[in-house]
Amino acid sequence: MSESDNLEELGREAIARVADAAKSSELDAIDTQYLGRKGALTLQLRKIGSLVPEQRKGFGQAVNDLKEEIQAAIRARREAIAGGETDARLAGEALDVTMPGRFYQIGRPHILAQTLSRIKDIFIRLGYDIVESPEVESYHYNFEALNYPLDHPAIDEQMSFYVTEDRLLRTHTTAYQHRQMEKRKPPIMVCTMGKCYRVEAVDATHGHTFHQVDCFCVDHGITMADLKGTLYQFAVEMFGPDTNVRFRPDFFPFVEPGAEVAVTCSICAGKGCNVCKGSGWLELAGAGMIHPNVLEGAGIDSEEYTGFAFGFGIERMPMVQHGIDDLRLFLDNDLRFLRQL
Repeated sequence: MSESDNLEELGREAIARVADAAKSSELDAIDTQYLGRKGALTLQLRKIGSLVPEQRKGFGQAVNDLKEEIQAAIRARREAIAGGETDARLAGEALDVTMPGRFYQIGRPHILAQTLSRIKDIFIRLGYDIVESPEVESYHYNFEALNYPLDHPAIDEQMSFYVTEDRLLRTHTTAYQHRQMEKRKPPIMVCTMGKCYRVEAVDATHGHTFHQVDCFCVDHGITMADLKGTLYQFAVEMFGPDTNVRFRPDFFPFVEPGAEVAVTCSICAGKGCNVCKGSGWLELAGAGMIHPNVLEGAGIDSEEYTGFAFGFGIERMPMVQHGIDDLRLFLDNDLRFLRQL
């Protein structure tokens, strides 16, 4: 077979392979095999030197013509394949505008933040001013100004987090009370809320960091009836209209008389369950009439003015409302728990 016959056979083979190519990568391989630096047509050109002079020009022209033919075939086939690949890609990326949109998960306030917000709203509607108070408090405002005796167990360094000899992390939000009495003149209706700290062994019902709400009112003729009415109104708004409120005598250094306030257990509706230990009641707050020593210490005449005060823990409320039996869940940042609330 002559060199011209070999060249024709090579051309037919290359054109046939181009026509059968289904992918751009296959065309790249054909281009390299036939037209590359070491391709079949390049090797044909190297044979020109071995031909007789009369055949060289014609053979070289034939190789160049075939090269152009193969290049043109590859370009045409590449355009056809590219159109099909583009159509396939666009079909895969097509957007069905009739399908429903994606629902992205959004954040929401923590359950304790929700509870604080609800409590704040209730007391604002009852006429109380909401104020901020420092978490690092002085011994004077945290204990001394609230009529704590020097031998009270809460004052012990083993019970409170002292920062210096005279400053500590507040053990209750009641520490703000004397500060407000120094700044204001009766009538006073003030409420604060925030974190408190006590040395406690952490378990399902106790924590070293917790949240409290504390409110007090000072004016002419304030009585226990006003205190009971306020707490009853709060309980109804917070827990529902079927809630009952119970007062029992209790002792706190800064009130006299003092009372333990309980509300109907919302889990069992007062019938008795494990949460309320069968009593049908859940302790809500410590409360009472502000002790005359506290009023006099702030420069308020206890013969002219009287007042009441109460404070309660925040965590207990969502625990009761949602049947949560472990205090630690609020601060564990477990998404399985948080997403339920």
